[in-house]
Amino acid sequence: MLILNKMDVKLIAALVIAGFVFLSFGLNSISNHKDKVQHEKSDVVGGELIWHVKAIHPEGDFLDIKAFDQDGNKYDVKAIQDADQTTLMDIKVMMNGQKIPVKILKSDGRFMPVKGITKDGVILDIKAINAKGEKMDVKGIGHSGNIIHIKAITKNKEFFGVKAISPEGLLNDVKGVKVNADPIEGSVYGVLIHAHVKAISQTGCASDSFIWHIKGIHPEGKTLDIKAIDPEGNVFDVKAIKNSSQRSLLDIKAFIGDNLQLPVKIIKGSDARPGIFAIANDGSLYEIKAMDLDGSLLNVVAGERSGNLIHIKVAQKDGKLYGVKAISPEGELNDVKGVKMLREDVEMEINGAKVYAHVKALPQ
Repeated sequence: MLILNKMDVKLIAALVIAGFVFLSFGLNSISNHKDKVQHEKSDVVGGELIWHVKAIHPEGDFLDIKAFDQDGNKYDVKAIQDADQTTLMDIKVMMNGQKIPVKILKSDGRFMPVKGITKDGVILDIKAINAKGEKMDVKGIGHSGNIIHIKAITKNKEFFGVKAISPEGLLNDVKGVKVNADPIEGSVYGVLIHAHVKAISQTGCASDSFIWHIKGIHPEGKTLDIKAIDPEGNVFDVKAIKNSSQRSLLDIKAFIGDNLQLPVKIIKGSDARPGIFAIANDGSLYEIKAMDLDGSLLNVVAGERSGNLIHIKVAQKDGKLYGVKAISPEGELNDVKGVKMLREDVEMEINGAKVYAHVKALPQ
Protein backbone atom coordinates (compact mmCIF):
# COMPACT_ATOMS: atom_id res chain seq x y z
CA MET A 1 0.00 0.00 0.00
CA LEU A 2 1.37 3.40 -1.02
CA ILE A 3 1.55 5.90 1.84
CA LEU A 4 1.87 9.59 0.99
CA ASN A 5 3.23 12.12 3.42
CA LYS A 6 1.95 15.71 3.64
CA MET A 7 4.66 17.01 1.31
CA ASP A 8 3.71 14.47 -1.40
CA VAL A 9 0.03 15.43 -1.12
CA LYS A 10 0.80 19.13 -1.45
CA LEU A 11 3.03 18.50 -4.47
CA ILE A 12 0.40 16.40 -6.26
CA ALA A 13 -2.29 18.98 -5.53
CA ALA A 14 -0.10 21.75 -6.93
CA LEU A 15 0.59 19.74 -10.08
CA VAL A 16 -3.11 19.00 -10.60
CA ILE A 17 -4.01 22.69 -10.22
CA ALA A 18 -1.21 23.76 -12.57
CA GLY A 19 -2.31 21.21 -15.14
CA PHE A 20 -5.90 22.39 -14.94
CA VAL A 21 -4.87 26.02 -15.38
CA PHE A 22 -2.62 25.13 -18.32
CA LEU A 23 -5.36 23.07 -19.98
CA SER A 24 -7.94 25.82 -19.47
CA PHE A 25 -5.58 28.45 -20.86
CA GLY A 26 -4.75 26.27 -23.84
CA LEU A 27 -8.40 25.59 -24.64
CA ASN A 28 -9.24 29.29 -24.36
CA SER A 29 -6.30 30.19 -26.59
CA ILE A 30 -7.36 27.64 -29.18
CA SER A 31 -10.93 28.91 -29.02
CA ASN A 32 -9.84 32.53 -29.42
CA HIS A 33 -7.56 31.59 -32.31
CA LYS A 34 -10.36 29.71 -34.05
CA ASP A 35 -12.65 32.69 -33.60
CA LYS A 36 -10.05 34.93 -35.23
CA VAL A 37 -9.45 32.53 -38.11
CA GLN A 38 -13.18 32.11 -38.63
CA HIS A 39 -13.46 35.89 -38.99
CA GLU A 40 -10.58 35.92 -41.48
CA LYS A 41 -12.32 33.21 -43.52
CA SER A 42 -15.52 35.15 -44.12
CA ASP A 43 -15.18 34.73 -47.91
CA VAL A 44 -14.24 31.15 -48.73
CA VAL A 45 -14.26 28.96 -51.82
CA GLY A 46 -14.45 25.22 -51.13
CA GLY A 47 -13.25 25.76 -47.57
CA GLU A 48 -10.29 27.87 -48.74
CA LEU A 49 -9.83 31.61 -48.45
CA ILE A 50 -8.58 33.07 -51.72
CA TRP A 51 -6.16 36.00 -51.47
CA HIS A 52 -5.44 38.29 -54.43
CA VAL A 53 -1.88 38.58 -55.77
CA LYS A 54 -1.00 42.09 -56.90
CA ALA A 55 1.93 44.33 -57.69
CA ILE A 56 1.99 47.58 -55.70
CA HIS A 57 2.46 50.73 -57.77
CA PRO A 58 4.42 53.48 -55.95
CA GLU A 59 1.27 55.65 -56.01
CA GLY A 60 -0.56 53.04 -53.93
CA ASP A 61 -2.57 51.35 -56.67
CA PHE A 62 -2.81 47.58 -57.11
CA LEU A 63 -1.76 46.11 -60.46
CA ASP A 64 -3.19 42.77 -61.60
CA ILE A 65 -0.85 39.80 -61.84
CA LYS A 66 -1.94 37.14 -64.31
CA ALA A 67 -0.67 33.96 -65.93
CA PHE A 68 -0.61 33.60 -69.72
CA ASP A 69 -0.42 30.42 -71.78
CA GLN A 70 1.20 30.08 -75.20
CA ASP A 71 -2.04 31.15 -76.93
CA GLY A 72 -2.31 34.34 -74.87
CA ASN A 73 -5.15 33.11 -72.66
CA LYS A 74 -5.17 34.83 -69.27
CA TYR A 75 -5.62 33.20 -65.84
CA ASP A 76 -5.82 34.48 -62.26
CA VAL A 77 -2.89 34.13 -59.86
CA LYS A 78 -3.95 33.72 -56.23
CA ALA A 79 -2.66 32.85 -52.77
CA ILE A 80 -4.50 29.99 -51.05
CA GLN A 81 -5.22 30.02 -47.31
CA ASP A 82 -6.28 26.44 -46.67
CA ALA A 83 -5.49 26.20 -42.95
CA ASP A 84 -5.65 28.17 -39.70
CA GLN A 85 -2.43 30.08 -40.47
CA THR A 86 -1.42 32.89 -42.81
CA THR A 87 2.36 32.71 -42.25
CA LEU A 88 3.17 30.58 -45.31
CA MET A 89 0.66 30.14 -48.14
CA ASP A 90 0.87 28.61 -51.61
CA ILE A 91 0.71 30.72 -54.77
CA LYS A 92 -1.26 29.09 -57.60
CA VAL A 93 -2.54 29.80 -61.09
CA MET A 94 -6.31 29.20 -61.22
CA MET A 95 -6.56 27.47 -64.60
CA ASN A 96 -9.74 25.74 -65.79
CA GLY A 97 -10.65 24.48 -62.32
CA GLN A 98 -7.08 23.40 -61.52
CA LYS A 99 -4.52 24.99 -59.19
CA ILE A 100 -1.22 25.23 -61.08
CA PRO A 101 1.97 25.65 -59.00
CA VAL A 102 4.05 28.82 -59.36
CA LYS A 103 7.83 28.48 -59.03
CA ILE A 104 11.09 30.29 -59.71
CA LEU A 105 12.93 28.47 -62.49
CA LYS A 106 16.64 27.84 -62.80
CA SER A 107 18.30 30.66 -64.73
CA ASP A 108 21.81 31.80 -65.60
CA GLY A 109 20.64 35.37 -66.15
CA ARG A 110 20.61 38.32 -63.75
CA PHE A 111 16.93 37.90 -62.92
CA MET A 112 15.13 34.65 -62.08
CA PRO A 113 11.92 33.88 -64.02
CA VAL A 114 8.69 33.30 -62.07
CA LYS A 115 6.48 30.83 -63.95
CA GLY A 116 3.48 28.56 -63.65
CA ILE A 117 3.98 24.88 -64.47
CA THR A 118 1.11 22.72 -65.71
CA LYS A 119 0.83 18.97 -65.18
CA ASP A 120 2.00 18.53 -68.78
CA GLY A 121 5.17 20.49 -68.06
CA VAL A 122 3.94 23.53 -70.01
CA ILE A 123 5.37 26.84 -68.78
CA LEU A 124 2.97 29.74 -68.10
CA ASP A 125 4.26 33.32 -68.14
CA ILE A 126 3.52 35.38 -65.01
CA LYS A 127 3.03 39.07 -65.78
CA ALA A 128 1.87 42.24 -64.04
CA ILE A 129 -0.45 44.50 -66.03
CA ASN A 130 -0.26 48.29 -65.64
CA ALA A 131 -3.05 50.82 -66.08
CA LYS A 132 -2.33 51.04 -69.83
CA GLY A 133 -2.69 47.29 -70.24
CA GLU A 134 1.05 46.82 -70.77
CA LYS A 135 2.60 43.59 -69.49
CA MET A 136 5.50 43.68 -67.02
CA ASP A 137 7.82 40.80 -66.18
CA VAL A 138 7.59 39.27 -62.70
CA LYS A 139 10.96 37.90 -61.59
CA GLY A 140 13.21 37.16 -58.66
CA ILE A 141 15.79 39.91 -58.41
CA GLY A 142 18.06 38.81 -55.57
CA HIS A 143 18.61 36.63 -52.50
CA SER A 144 18.48 37.47 -48.80
CA GLY A 145 19.52 34.14 -47.34
CA ASN A 146 16.75 31.64 -48.05
CA ILE A 147 14.42 34.37 -49.36
CA ILE A 148 14.31 35.64 -52.94
CA HIS A 149 12.77 39.06 -53.54
CA ILE A 150 10.12 38.97 -56.29
CA LYS A 151 9.27 42.16 -58.18
CA ALA A 152 7.28 43.36 -61.15
CA ILE A 153 9.77 45.06 -63.49
CA THR A 154 8.86 47.98 -65.73
CA LYS A 155 10.51 48.58 -69.09
CA ASN A 156 12.51 51.35 -67.34
CA LYS A 157 13.76 48.79 -64.79
CA GLU A 158 11.64 50.09 -61.92
CA PHE A 159 10.81 47.44 -59.33
CA PHE A 160 7.31 47.11 -57.81
CA GLY A 161 6.69 44.88 -54.80
CA VAL A 162 4.42 41.82 -55.14
CA LYS A 163 1.93 41.11 -52.38
CA ALA A 164 -0.94 38.81 -51.43
CA ILE A 165 -4.01 40.70 -50.18
CA SER A 166 -6.92 39.04 -48.38
CA PRO A 167 -10.52 40.16 -49.10
CA GLU A 168 -10.42 41.98 -45.73
CA GLY A 169 -7.17 43.82 -46.52
CA LEU A 170 -4.58 41.68 -44.72
CA LEU A 171 -1.28 41.65 -46.56
CA ASN A 172 1.59 39.18 -47.03
CA ASP A 173 4.78 39.44 -49.07
CA VAL A 174 5.13 37.19 -52.11
CA LYS A 175 8.66 35.75 -52.04
CA GLY A 176 10.77 32.98 -53.39
CA VAL A 177 11.66 30.46 -50.69
CA LYS A 178 14.57 28.01 -50.73
CA VAL A 179 14.97 25.10 -48.34
CA ASN A 180 18.42 23.98 -49.52
CA ALA A 181 21.56 25.67 -50.74
CA ASP A 182 21.69 23.93 -54.12
CA PRO A 183 20.94 25.92 -57.29
CA ILE A 184 18.35 23.27 -58.15
CA GLU A 185 15.66 22.95 -55.49
CA GLY A 186 14.00 20.07 -57.33
CA SER A 187 11.67 19.53 -60.24
CA VAL A 188 7.94 19.99 -60.81
CA TYR A 189 6.32 18.01 -63.62
CA GLY A 190 9.76 17.55 -65.17
CA VAL A 191 10.76 21.24 -64.97
CA LEU A 192 13.83 22.14 -62.88
CA ILE A 193 13.09 24.81 -60.28
CA HIS A 194 15.33 27.11 -58.29
CA ALA A 195 12.84 28.04 -55.54
CA HIS A 196 9.25 27.82 -54.41
CA VAL A 197 6.93 30.86 -54.45
CA LYS A 198 4.95 31.55 -51.29
CA ALA A 199 3.01 34.32 -49.53
CA ILE A 200 4.71 34.95 -46.21
CA SER A 201 4.15 37.35 -43.32
CA GLN A 202 5.70 40.78 -43.60
CA THR A 203 8.86 41.15 -41.56
CA GLY A 204 8.92 44.85 -40.72
CA CYS A 205 9.58 48.26 -42.16
CA ALA A 206 12.31 48.67 -44.77
CA SER A 207 10.72 51.79 -46.24
CA ASP A 208 12.27 55.23 -46.00
CA SER A 209 9.38 56.86 -47.85
CA PHE A 210 7.98 59.96 -46.17
CA ILE A 211 4.48 59.82 -47.68
CA TRP A 212 2.20 56.77 -47.57
CA HIS A 213 -1.06 56.55 -49.52
CA ILE A 214 -4.45 56.09 -47.81
CA LYS A 215 -6.73 53.65 -49.61
CA GLY A 216 -9.89 51.67 -49.11
CA ILE A 217 -9.38 47.98 -49.89
CA HIS A 218 -12.09 46.50 -52.11
CA PRO A 219 -12.73 42.75 -51.58
CA GLU A 220 -11.90 42.14 -55.25
CA GLY A 221 -8.32 43.30 -54.66
CA LYS A 222 -8.73 46.87 -55.91
CA THR A 223 -8.03 50.13 -54.11
CA LEU A 224 -10.36 53.06 -53.52
CA ASP A 225 -8.95 56.58 -53.24
CA ILE A 226 -9.59 58.32 -49.91
CA LYS A 227 -10.08 62.08 -50.22
CA ALA A 228 -10.94 65.15 -48.13
CA ILE A 229 -13.74 67.29 -49.56
CA ASP A 230 -14.22 70.88 -48.40
CA PRO A 231 -17.65 72.60 -48.08
CA GLU A 232 -17.33 73.91 -51.67
CA GLY A 233 -16.73 70.41 -53.07
CA ASN A 234 -12.99 70.75 -53.72
CA VAL A 235 -11.12 67.45 -53.41
CA PHE A 236 -7.78 66.93 -51.66
CA ASP A 237 -5.44 64.01 -51.04
CA VAL A 238 -5.29 62.22 -47.69
CA LYS A 239 -1.90 60.73 -46.77
CA ALA A 240 0.00 59.14 -43.91
CA ILE A 241 3.31 60.72 -42.89
CA LYS A 242 6.31 58.63 -41.80
CA ASN A 243 8.65 61.28 -40.44
CA SER A 244 10.99 59.05 -38.42
CA SER A 245 12.46 55.54 -38.45
CA GLN A 246 9.31 53.95 -36.98
CA ARG A 247 6.04 52.79 -38.54
CA SER A 248 4.21 52.10 -35.26
CA LEU A 249 2.16 55.30 -35.30
CA LEU A 250 1.89 57.44 -38.44
CA ASP A 251 -0.03 60.70 -38.64
CA ILE A 252 -2.90 61.06 -41.15
CA LYS A 253 -3.27 64.45 -42.86
CA ALA A 254 -5.25 66.09 -45.63
CA PHE A 255 -2.84 67.78 -48.06
CA ILE A 256 -4.06 71.24 -49.14
CA GLY A 257 -1.79 72.65 -51.82
CA ASP A 258 1.97 72.30 -51.46
CA ASN A 259 2.46 73.46 -47.88
CA LEU A 260 -0.71 73.05 -45.81
CA GLN A 261 -1.53 69.80 -44.02
CA LEU A 262 -4.75 69.50 -42.03
CA PRO A 263 -5.19 67.04 -39.14
CA VAL A 264 -7.70 64.22 -39.68
CA LYS A 265 -9.74 63.35 -36.60
CA ILE A 266 -12.90 61.60 -35.42
CA ILE A 267 -15.45 64.16 -34.26
CA LYS A 268 -18.79 63.55 -32.61
CA GLY A 269 -21.58 65.59 -34.15
CA SER A 270 -24.67 67.06 -32.51
CA ASP A 271 -26.40 63.67 -32.90
CA ALA A 272 -23.51 62.05 -30.95
CA ARG A 273 -22.55 59.95 -33.96
CA PRO A 274 -18.82 60.14 -34.74
CA GLY A 275 -17.68 61.29 -38.16
CA ILE A 276 -14.23 61.55 -39.75
CA PHE A 277 -13.09 64.98 -40.89
CA ALA A 278 -10.06 67.10 -41.67
CA ILE A 279 -10.08 70.27 -39.60
CA ALA A 280 -9.24 73.54 -41.38
CA ASN A 281 -7.55 76.51 -39.73
CA ASP A 282 -10.86 78.41 -39.64
CA GLY A 283 -12.60 75.46 -37.95
CA SER A 284 -14.48 74.29 -41.04
CA LEU A 285 -14.66 70.55 -41.55
CA TYR A 286 -13.66 68.65 -44.68
CA GLU A 287 -15.50 65.34 -45.07
CA ILE A 288 -13.38 62.22 -45.58
CA LYS A 289 -14.82 60.14 -48.42
CA ALA A 290 -13.84 57.15 -50.55
CA MET A 291 -14.21 57.16 -54.31
CA ASP A 292 -15.93 53.96 -55.48
CA LEU A 293 -14.91 52.10 -58.63
CA ASP A 294 -17.67 53.91 -60.56
CA GLY A 295 -16.55 57.33 -59.29
CA SER A 296 -19.33 57.78 -56.73
CA LEU A 297 -18.52 58.89 -53.20
CA LEU A 298 -18.75 56.53 -50.24
CA ASN A 299 -18.74 57.40 -46.56
CA VAL A 300 -15.67 56.66 -44.45
CA VAL A 301 -17.04 55.82 -41.02
CA ALA A 302 -15.90 55.26 -37.46
CA GLY A 303 -17.26 51.82 -36.56
CA GLU A 304 -16.90 49.48 -33.62
CA ARG A 305 -14.54 50.25 -30.78
CA SER A 306 -12.03 47.71 -29.43
CA GLY A 307 -10.50 49.16 -26.29
CA ASN A 308 -8.45 52.18 -27.30
CA LEU A 309 -8.92 51.51 -31.02
CA ILE A 310 -11.85 52.44 -33.27
CA HIS A 311 -12.22 50.56 -36.54
CA ILE A 312 -12.40 52.85 -39.59
CA LYS A 313 -14.17 51.50 -42.65
CA VAL A 314 -15.46 52.46 -46.08
CA ALA A 315 -19.26 51.97 -46.04
CA GLN A 316 -20.71 50.64 -49.29
CA LYS A 317 -24.27 51.56 -50.25
CA ASP A 318 -25.40 47.98 -49.51
CA GLY A 319 -23.98 48.19 -45.98
CA LYS A 320 -20.79 46.23 -46.63
CA LEU A 321 -17.67 47.58 -44.92
CA TYR A 322 -14.19 47.73 -46.46
CA GLY A 323 -10.92 48.20 -44.59
CA VAL A 324 -8.86 51.40 -44.81
CA LYS A 325 -5.08 51.09 -45.05
CA ALA A 326 -1.92 53.17 -45.38
CA ILE A 327 0.31 51.83 -48.18
CA SER A 328 3.93 52.84 -48.68
CA PRO A 329 5.35 53.26 -52.21
CA GLU A 330 7.28 50.03 -51.54
CA GLY A 331 4.06 48.17 -50.76
CA GLU A 332 4.18 48.01 -46.96
CA LEU A 333 0.83 48.32 -45.25
CA ASN A 334 -0.56 49.69 -41.98
CA ASP A 335 -4.12 49.74 -40.68
CA VAL A 336 -5.88 53.10 -40.38
CA LYS A 337 -7.62 53.30 -37.01
CA GLY A 338 -9.15 55.74 -34.59
CA VAL A 339 -7.02 56.01 -31.46
CA LYS A 340 -8.28 57.02 -28.00
CA MET A 341 -5.69 58.30 -25.53
CA LEU A 342 -8.18 59.42 -22.86
CA ARG A 343 -11.38 58.01 -21.39
CA GLU A 344 -13.18 61.32 -21.85
CA ASP A 345 -15.34 61.96 -24.92
CA VAL A 346 -13.29 65.03 -25.85
CA GLU A 347 -9.59 64.33 -26.35
CA MET A 348 -8.69 67.87 -27.35
CA GLU A 349 -10.02 70.87 -29.25
CA ILE A 350 -8.60 72.00 -32.60
CA ASN A 351 -9.77 75.32 -34.07
CA GLY A 352 -13.07 74.96 -32.22
CA ALA A 353 -13.67 71.33 -33.26
CA LYS A 354 -13.99 68.86 -30.37
CA VAL A 355 -11.93 65.78 -31.14
CA TYR A 356 -13.32 62.42 -30.00
CA ALA A 357 -10.35 60.36 -31.29
CA HIS A 358 -7.22 60.70 -33.35
CA VAL A 359 -6.71 58.96 -36.71
CA LYS A 360 -3.43 57.10 -37.14
CA ALA A 361 -1.84 54.36 -39.25
CA LEU A 362 -0.75 51.38 -37.15
CA PRO A 363 0.91 48.03 -38.02
CA GLN A 364 -1.51 45.19 -38.72
